[in-house]
Amino acid sequence: MKDSFEKYAELLLFKGLNIKEGQPLLITSPIECIDFVRIIAKKAYEYGVHDIYYDWSDSYLKRYELENLSEEDLNNSSFWNKKIYDEYAKKNGAFLMLTAEESEIFDGVDADKISKSSYINRTSRPIYKEKQGKYEVPWCIAMVSTEVSSKKIFPNTEGAKDRLWEEIFKACLINEKDPLTEWDKKIANSKSNVKKLNDLHLKKLHYTNSLGTDLEIGLGEGHIWCGADEKMPDGRALLVNIPTEEIFTSPLMNATNGIVYASKPLIYNGTMINDFWIRFENGKVVDFDAKEGKEVLDGMINLDEGSCRLGEAALVEYDSPISNSGILFYNTLFDENAACHLALGNGFPSCYRDGVEMTREELLEVGVNQSNEHTDFMIGTADLKIVGTTVDDRKITIFENGNFAW
Repeated sequence: MKDSFEKYAELLLFKGLNIKEGQPLLITSPIECIDFVRIIAKKAYEYGVHDIYYDWSDSYLKRYELENLSEEDLNNSSFWNKKIYDEYAKKNGAFLMLTAEESEIFDGVDADKISKSSYINRTSRPIYKEKQGKYEVPWCIAMVSTEVSSKKIFPNTEGAKDRLWEEIFKACLINEKDPLTEWDKKIANSKSNVKKLNDLHLKKLHYTNSLGTDLEIGLGEGHIWCGADEKMPDGRALLVNIPTEEIFTSPLMNATNGIVYASKPLIYNGTMINDFWIRFENGKVVDFDAKEGKEVLDGMINLDEGSCRLGEAALVEYDSPISNSGILFYNTLFDENAACHLALGNGFPSCYRDGVEMTREELLEVGVNQSNEHTDFMIGTADLKIVGTTVDDRKITIFENGNFAW
């Protein structure tokens, strides 16, 4: 497995971040994964990186804080206050976020405190968030395996942690002879689908499936579909999510109507939200319910003025590698790449023509939602149908039986 860890580290550094020699680097990771971080750090130092900041996390320590600290005290906790990101953003550093969503660890914790901690996390690094949204700094999110996360996915399985690592490597093409070349092929396929969607000049998408989803999403005249790789202003290509299967855009913030049902559970700040639906009118959430985690869903939707509107609509084929694995990962990074999904909250400047040059106010004016929230939730099913309407009122089936119609 050592060779797989080496290849995974190289993929994250040189394809995900496309890091430059000498560029500062911030790594966020569960402290349990220190052995893997050491591999990443060694390769980064050998490449010429001289400044690395390690942002360690631990779900149990986070729970202790939420149970025992006041909301005011949470403002000063390094688990939630991420102002260090701004310091590295000012230095044009690279940001590698290693995630292991350990669901149910925060069960029973005050939902208001969970919402508060999320708000602190998202608002304590405004410089980074702006540069991230415009791809002015390289960033990449990738999954790691921990004892708690692996046992949730593979209960009663001996060696669950190693089993999860193997599934991560498989999904990230690490088992291929040359993972970086295989990712180049995947990116080329993604670009092909992006071009097809952009060439359609869509103004609306209509989603339906047997769960009860019946949702119309309006698209702005200047919307742009994006795919696996993103370009920085200096021309460098990034893979901000590893793995990734999605083609995505930012919808008009005031033009979503109807009801949508989640097709998979959502882990939000260590708490599970399950069996939920959301109803929209003129872009805004007007009603919702969940059999599990409703209070946390409420806090997410009402985090700020823009968190009750959509910032992303993403297309992922049901017949995709992660979906075909049959595994529910309880990790948004992986589960969102097994199903079409939407995101409440912030839209992407890069998903609108000349959006990266626009101010926050200008983006709002053209209909790109702005929020401190951005949370994906999965809606794709095997029978999902999506019909697009073009600017000249042609009806075109985009998705049929959960996959691209073409």
